[in-house]
Amino acid sequence: MLMFNGCGDSNQEDQELQVKVLSEYKTDGQNLLIFSRTSGWRHDSIEPGIEAIGKLASEHEVGAAATEDADYFTPENLSKYDAIIFLNTSETIFEDEHRQAFKQFMQNGGGYVGIHSASDTEYNWPWYHGLVGAYFDNHPNNPNVRNAIIEVVNTNHPSTEMLPTRWKRDDEWYNFQGFNEGLNVLLKLDTNSYEGSDHPGNHPVAWYQEYDGGRAFYTALGHTKESFSEDLFLQHLWGGIEYAMGD
Repeated sequence: MLMFNGCGDSNQEDQELQVKVLSEYKTDGQNLLIFSRTSGWRHDSIEPGIEAIGKLASEHEVGAAATEDADYFTPENLSKYDAIIFLNTSETIFEDEHRQAFKQFMQNGGGYVGIHSASDTEYNWPWYHGLVGAYFDNHPNNPNVRNAIIEVVNTNHPSTEMLPTRWKRDDEWYNFQGFNEGLNVLLKLDTNSYEGSDHPGNHPVAWYQEYDGGRAFYTALGHTKESFSEDLFLQHLWGGIEYAMGD
């Protein structure tokens, strides 16, 4: 596995941390960190997701690295990045020192992108609940992946400006608990288009917000491996990443 060092110099500590370079670090540009640690359900879309985001970053001349090593979450390391992507993380992924470093990153103007089960993460950390916007509750089963129509609520955002007004696609559609106030909803499900919604008539699945000094974007899409080879989904995701990175 390749080692990543944002300053271009190697030291013993960096060599011990498992970080994979996806797109060369940009000293005078923007940089992303993909974090995909899991302690619960592990999605088989994680590896395709890392590959796809790394390719997008390279195409847009953005530096990118990926890790599942929570010990990489120190103030010094995180200061190298403009946004951190939680790619299908699950359940408890941090100790307190990692939480503090990530919180400081956001308070310093950083960006957060949560993909799908990022909402199934850190249930015992109220600050993270505020950041992600809502926690996962359940999803339909038999089958868990089903076709539904997404309604674009706000077209004036880089994650939605390319989408059709009604977007039909397959995914695993989460039901949520504890929606926070102040979320800027981007996408909702047409709950008449499929069976299994616990939020009839008002089922958000993507949103953004400014939070504790930083920018946060969450999309509930991205359960399947196929999502990360789907052009419209990748455009939606990259738009959210651009928002989170900021200017």
